[in-house]
Amino acid sequence: MQRQMQVKTIDYSGQNIYAGIDVHKKSWNVSIFSEELHHKTFNQPPKPEALLQYLEKHFPNGTYYSTYEAGFCGFWIHEQLQSFGINNIVINPADVPTTDKEKKQKADPVDSRKLAKHLRDGNLEPIYTHRREILEDRGLLRLRRSLSRDIARYKNRIKSMLSFYGIEIPDHLKKAGSYWSNRFINWLSNLEFISSSGTNAFRVLVGQLKILRNELLAVTRKVRILSKDKYYQKRVYLLTSLPGIGLITAMIILTEIDNINRFKNQGKLASYIGLTPTRHSSGDKDIHGEMINRGNKYLKSALIESAWTAARVDPGLHLDYIKYCQRMKKNKAIVRIARKLLNRIEFVLKNKVQYNKEVN
Repeated sequence: MQRQMQVKTIDYSGQNIYAGIDVHKKSWNVSIFSEELHHKTFNQPPKPEALLQYLEKHFPNGTYYSTYEAGFCGFWIHEQLQSFGINNIVINPADVPTTDKEKKQKADPVDSRKLAKHLRDGNLEPIYTHRREILEDRGLLRLRRSLSRDIARYKNRIKSMLSFYGIEIPDHLKKAGSYWSNRFINWLSNLEFISSSGTNAFRVLVGQLKILRNELLAVTRKVRILSKDKYYQKRVYLLTSLPGIGLITAMIILTEIDNINRFKNQGKLASYIGLTPTRHSSGDKDIHGEMINRGNKYLKSALIESAWTAARVDPGLHLDYIKYCQRMKKNKAIVRIARKLLNRIEFVLKNKVQYNKEVN
């Protein structure tokens, strides 16, 4: 009688498997942990399906968890891992607990093992991941900001070149309504330098400025069209009822925050933006310092800019600004105004009511 070979099927049903991923453009460093052991650390191609294949081969029917740090790669990896049935979270790199030894011996394998271990121990808090559509809408607003900054750089280069060669701007073009107007740009375009080299170099600068201005105008038109989409239209209307908030700022707020209800309270919202001061408390001392460095720089910049306008046009905020300036510098006072403006933004979005300027 032939002896029958007994084959034991490996089954990880009910077992949790954790993967920490250190993401890079050309490869990923992955560490795998079970509840009790460090299984392996290895390199793999930068593809979510490669990780799925490894997990299914070595830990069939297990419950898979993974994590990686937010960065250049965005959320497409998260979306694919989730679609494969892997419970993935994306985390803020600054929130990963790190020892002094890990800081001094930083390496990809160390980073991936650290992520997997903290994921297993429940020490990681996921960040909010936006839908792809919202991220693409946000990209349009961020592109507009980049174009505005590029235009400012080219304006500075043009002014620098004029100053270097001692070229005076005509008085009739120095007026507020004429400066950087089409008339002013035409004057710049027709300037002649002593040599053709100087003229050509200057006209390249002016030509680039014209291109950027046209691109900014086109993007701004697209933002205005987007603001009329049913997903944004009502909330844009509510936000623009606030002093200092225009259509562009309203769209920045909506595409950066998306769902206001994901913030449990106003403090969480302010922390996300970066309008929370640092704090050092020890014994009887409780010192509040500068604003925290982390936060959403796009929202923070937009709110500070809006706060300057709101402080001029809103009587209540204007009085608050005067009082703050009596005990602190102007740039610190305006941050307090931005925080007050943020309170109003949260109120109109959560309650879905237009701002009543008669009530402060």
